[in-house]
Amino acid sequence: MYFGLMKNPTRLFDFPRYQLANCPQEVMMSMPNAGNRISYSTQEFVDEIDRASRGLIALGMQSGDKIALISHNNRCEWNVMDHGIMQAGGIDVPIYPTMTEADFKYILNHSESKFCFVSNKELLDKLNAVKGECPNLQGIYTFEDVAGADSWKIVLEAGGDDQQAELDSRRDAIKPEELATIIYTSGTTGLPKGVMLTHDNVCGNALTAVGRVPLEGVEGDLRVLSFLPVCHIFERMLHYLYMYMGANIYFGEALETIKEDLNHAQPVMFTAVPRLLEKFFDGIVAKGRAAGGLKTAIFNWALNVVLEWEPEKEGRGFYGFKLNLARKLVFSKVKEALGLSEIKAVASGSAALQARLARFFNGAGIPVLEGYGLTETSPVVTVNTINAPGMLKIGTVGKVIDGVEVSFSADSEILVKGPNVMIGYYKDEKNTNEVIKDGWFHTGDKGEFDEDGFLKITGRKKEIFKTSGGKYVAPALLENALKASLFIEQVMVVGENRKHPAALVSPDPVVVQEWCKRHNHPYPAEGNVAGDEVIFNRIMAEVDRLMAPFATWEQVKVIKVIPAPFTIEGGELTPTLKLKRDPIKKKYGALIESIYE
Repeated sequence: MYFGLMKNPTRLFDFPRYQLANCPQEVMMSMPNAGNRISYSTQEFVDEIDRASRGLIALGMQSGDKIALISHNNRCEWNVMDHGIMQAGGIDVPIYPTMTEADFKYILNHSESKFCFVSNKELLDKLNAVKGECPNLQGIYTFEDVAGADSWKIVLEAGGDDQQAELDSRRDAIKPEELATIIYTSGTTGLPKGVMLTHDNVCGNALTAVGRVPLEGVEGDLRVLSFLPVCHIFERMLHYLYMYMGANIYFGEALETIKEDLNHAQPVMFTAVPRLLEKFFDGIVAKGRAAGGLKTAIFNWALNVVLEWEPEKEGRGFYGFKLNLARKLVFSKVKEALGLSEIKAVASGSAALQARLARFFNGAGIPVLEGYGLTETSPVVTVNTINAPGMLKIGTVGKVIDGVEVSFSADSEILVKGPNVMIGYYKDEKNTNEVIKDGWFHTGDKGEFDEDGFLKITGRKKEIFKTSGGKYVAPALLENALKASLFIEQVMVVGENRKHPAALVSPDPVVVQEWCKRHNHPYPAEGNVAGDEVIFNRIMAEVDRLMAPFATWEQVKVIKVIPAPFTIEGGELTPTLKLKRDPIKKKYGALIESIYE
C-alpha cells in the first residue's frame, strides 16, 4: 500500500515516481506477448519513461506538441508513452482504435498531432490511408514489429544524456493547472469533440476516488486486471490510482480472453461495463440451469437468494444465513472458475447497470461499485462503495465524491462543478460555452437525489422524446427495464412523434438456445429468431411483464426483432458501447415504419 513517504502527485507523470519512492513493485505492469508475458518493475517503468521523453525531445518534440496514441489493447508501451509525452511537455491525444479512417484524419488534423504511435499493422494501415491528408503528422511508430514500419524503439534509442538536462527542465516547469491530454469523445452524433483535461483535473479525481476503493487492508499483492480501453478516461484514471496504491497492473489480451486473463491475474479489482457483466451473468445462469437434477435445483435456489440482496441485509438474520449458504454451495465455485476468488471490487461505468445485475454480483460476493461520470468530469462524479455503511444503494450511481458539487437545472439536468471539470473543448469555444455556464458543467443527463443523497439517473436530456399524443418518454429508462430480461441482449426504444413507443430488440442467443432446449423447441436455423412465433411470443411476454410498472403512454406496445446485434463496426454503437440512435434509426428505418403502418 502507500505510505506517504513522498508528497501526493500533482501531475500525472508524478504517479510512477510516487510509487517508486513509496512502494516499488517487482511487477508494476505485465502484458501478454506471444504466449509469454512482458513485465516492468517500477524502476524499469520509470527508466523507460525517461528514455521515451529523451527520444521525443531528440526527434524535435516541443513543449505543447500533440502526440497521438492508438492501440487495440492495453499494453505497457502505451503507458510508457503516455507518461513520456506528458513529462517532456507534450500533450497526448488518445484515439479509439475502432474509429473510422475519417475520424482518424479529423482528430489528427484538428489536434495538429506531430507524431502518432499505433499498436499493430492493422492500425498502421488505417493510418497510412489518411496520413497524406495530415500535413502536421511527421512520423508514425508501431509498438509491434511491422515490416517496413518505424518501431517505437527508434524513439527510445534516439535520446541520450544530451537530452537529460532539457527533460529535467521541462518536467520541473510543468504546472498542475496545465493541459495534459485531449480526449476526443466518440459522441453519438456529429464530429468528435476534444475534451481538454489538465493534470489537476485527472490527478485530483484519482486521489479522491481512492477513498471509494475498498482495498485498504488487503494483504499480499494488489493485483488488478485492465482490459477496458485505456484511451477512455475511466480506465486511464484508474491506472494512475492503481499506481498510487502500489498495485500490480495486469493487462488482458482481449475481451474474448477475459476468463483466461482473470484466471491468470487473480485480481482484487477490475473495471467493467454493464454489457460484460450481463455476459457473465447469462453464462453463469445458462451453465447452472443446464447442470440438471439436484445441481440445477440448488443453483436456482441460490440464484433466487442473491437476487434478493440489499446492502442492509448483508450478514443479518435468516437471510444472512441463506446468503452465506448460497455463496458456499454455489458462488464460491463460480468465483473460482472465473478467476475471482480474490476479488474485492468491480468498478462499473459507461452505462446504467441493471438492478438485477447489481444484486446478483453483490449477493454472490463479487462487489460491484456503480458510478457516474463523463469524460468532461475526469471522469468520476459519484460512486457507490462498500467502504462504509450507507454508501451503496441499488438503482443509484452512488453519492457525490469529495470536492465535487452536483446541482440540477429547472428541467432536472445534472450540473457538476469542481476541480474535475474540463477546461473546455479544444478549438471549440461555442460548444464550451454551451455546456459550461457560471462554472457549472451541464451534463446533458437528467437525474435527482433520493432521500439519502444518492444520485439517480432518469434519462438523457436530448434523448427524451414526445409521442404524437404529447406525452414525454425517456427511452433509456425503458431500455434499462427491458434489459432486465434474460432474453433481451440489446434494445432501443423508438416512437418520437408516434402514437406509442416501440422497440428494436436483439435477443440473447445463449438464453434463447437454453430455453429452447428446456422446452423441446427447435432453435431456428442460423439463429433466425425473428421468424419463430413461439420464441417471439416468449420475448413479448417478457416485454409486457417489464412494462407493467410504467404509465400506459410509456409502455412499449410492439417490438421488432433485428437480425443481428448492434456493433461498433456496424456503426450502431460508440466505442463505449452507447447506442448511436440516429444511425440505428436510419439503418432500420423500414422496419420502424412497419411498426406504425
